[in-house]
Amino acid sequence: MEDKIIWKDKKRPIFGLPISFTTYTLTQEKLLCDFGILNRTQEEIWLYRIVDVTLKRSFFQRIFNVGTVHVCSGDRSNPEFDIISVKDPLKVKDLLSSKVDEERTNRKVNANEFLDM
Repeated sequence: MEDKIIWKDKKRPIFGLPISFTTYTLTQEKLLCDFGILNRTQEEIWLYRIVDVTLKRSFFQRIFNVGTVHVCSGDRSNPEFDIISVKDPLKVKDLLSSKVDEERTNRKVNANEFLDM
């Protein structure tokens, strides 16, 4: 069974235009990050493993309504990563946060399980 796509966008590095080969896809259970032109890499982060989501916006990003969403996860292979220069970043951050909470509730997982205490 394939996951339903909730949100999808491309990295927008120049004037908020999607001139990039980097794409981000949010499904019910995962966040997928695809990178590369000829050689493609796909990183997969399970939503229930995401611990923190932060929005970063430079002056120029605010002008073009783009921003970077910084994500911290309990994933050992990819503990921190950025969803770089996406359109409507506050909406993306809020959507991601709500889906993370929803997925944790569905799996009965607590974020403290991923923190080294």
